Amino acid sequence: MTVLRTPERPSSQPARFLIGSDLDRTLIYSPRALALDMADEQAPRLLTVEVHHGKPLSFMTERCAELLVELISAAEFVPVTTRTRAQYQRVHLPGPEPEWAPRYAICANGGQLLVDGITDEDWNAQIRATLAQNCAPLDEIVHHLALSADPEWTLKRRVAEDLFAYLVVERELLLPGWVAELTDWADERGYTVSLQGRKIYLVPQPLTKSAALAEVERRTGASMVLTAGDSLLDAELLLAADAGFRPGHGELADSGWTGPGVTALEQVGVAAGEEIVRRLLARVRVRTAVG
Repeated sequence: MTVLRTPERPSSQPARFLIGSDLDRTLIYSPRALALDMADEQAPRLLTVEVHHGKPLSFMTERCAELLVELISAAEFVPVTTRTRAQYQRVHLPGPEPEWAPRYAICANGGQLLVDGITDEDWNAQIRATLAQNCAPLDEIVHHLALSADPEWTLKRRVAEDLFAYLVVERELLLPGWVAELTDWADERGYTVSLQGRKIYLVPQPLTKSAALAEVERRTGASMVLTAGDSLLDAELLLAADAGFRPGHGELADSGWTGPGVTALEQVGVAAGEEIVRRLLARVRVRTAVG
């Protein structure tokens, strides 16, 4: 994918370490995804990091939160998510200060780059121009889903930021082979299909988290890039880093996927999120000690 560079933005000082982490099922977990396979009295204490319609929606362990605060203090931490901007803004990660927020955040699978909470319109315009040249129109994708997704197992059909489409489904009711057929159909039109929990994403192939993180790397001058993610849409993100981590659950783990510089962890659920942050922090500590 070829994306034009946006003008350089001043930075107070170069970031030595750049950490790009997926959110859902990598760093934060819904009640469905916690995977607390233990006695109640042994379950870890949880911190709520997202509330929606007055209800707690996403969590991490308290120990994970403590490690994350230390990691954020030592590196440029960038949330990298397929969530829309509105969905991302519901998440409040712990930080070194009460009102801390990431300087950079990547939403809509790389289609939206936030700088100090403000959308970088130049970046978004460049991405849309690239998609228009390389992929089938989004309307064609939406129309096909409307015709092919059975209402019996389709709970919602959504378009995210006018960049990609996704379904919320009853996964256990999906017809055998339907996702594979959809994958072949979408690939011919320049789209990737990703099945994550109860969601099926159809994302333009040039729309990647790795391209957006590379832009942040350029702006910050980082010399070491570390990443984490669990889904097919995170594969490029993991491969583009100096080191990447994936949990023992999710789309990549289910397929046995790995790659150069990628560590496949055994932990699953919210315990995996804690272990990922521990591993990221250990890398930063070692590099800092070496000098």
